[in-house]
Amino acid sequence: MPIRILYIVLACLLLFAESGIAQVLEPRRWTHLPVGANFAGVGYAYTESEIFLDPALQIEDATGEIHTGVFSYLRALDVFGKSGRIDVTIPYSIGRWAGLLEGQPASTRRSGFNDPRMRFAVNVLGSPAQRGAEFRRFEVNTIVGVAMEITAPLGDYQTEKLINLGGNRWIFRPQIGVVHNWAKWAVEITGSAWFYTDNDEFGGDKTRDQDPLLAVQSHLIYTFRPGLWASLSAAYGGGAGSKIDAVQVDDHIGKALWAASFGLPINRRQGIKIAYMHGQTTENTGDDYDRIILAYSTMWGGQ
Repeated sequence: MPIRILYIVLACLLLFAESGIAQVLEPRRWTHLPVGANFAGVGYAYTESEIFLDPALQIEDATGEIHTGVFSYLRALDVFGKSGRIDVTIPYSIGRWAGLLEGQPASTRRSGFNDPRMRFAVNVLGSPAQRGAEFRRFEVNTIVGVAMEITAPLGDYQTEKLINLGGNRWIFRPQIGVVHNWAKWAVEITGSAWFYTDNDEFGGDKTRDQDPLLAVQSHLIYTFRPGLWASLSAAYGGGAGSKIDAVQVDDHIGKALWAASFGLPINRRQGIKIAYMHGQTTENTGDDYDRIILAYSTMWGGQ
């Protein structure tokens, strides 16, 4: 296989392995919360994907199947009088990728931790830091928030493997969000960018340099009563072309996403979330996927 084609194979395989957990829609990420509230949760996501590669690679009928468990923790903060939050997400995945390589069946499996993510957010407008009765009396109209999410290179990464669950690089994701509430309806829009550091152990001893990925997502949310809500979401992201040892790779991302989510209360402090998500590439290469998500969360503090 020519060396340039080998680079493309490496880049595409790693890209699709990472995208199984990275591509998410996140409704209610700017919700006004009482200072001191804590949320802990566990979740499960099942993803099936169909992968499209350049025909010159002689890889056909490529598919992926990923089971991901997630632990998350969030704490609401007082940030100089503004409502803020810090949250941590730790995912663990078991995945299988299969297809035809030069007409012959081939497959591989991976299991291990994905790269963990930490997010720090502050609602700079429309969401003051409040507790107890003061919080319960406050009516939120429009919120503007900013955030920084950091993905740390702590996931499972083996330099001799083509597919890894960790990326072996830092990712910095600045975000800005706007939420407008009226009655039981809310519209939420978030713009963000992914900035990647280099992976200097790509495919063993190569360096992967990736351009930023830019994305926007929107959510229409209806709250029936506290804890019971539904949302419809859409998003688009593009960019993130790569160079491997300064050689340009044809792996530009173009992705459209759609999702429906439902939040169901168990009691005043516990709830579950059910979601369906579909992602579709807008490029000749990329992946289409379907994902089902089930999550449980519990709350304490914030009185």
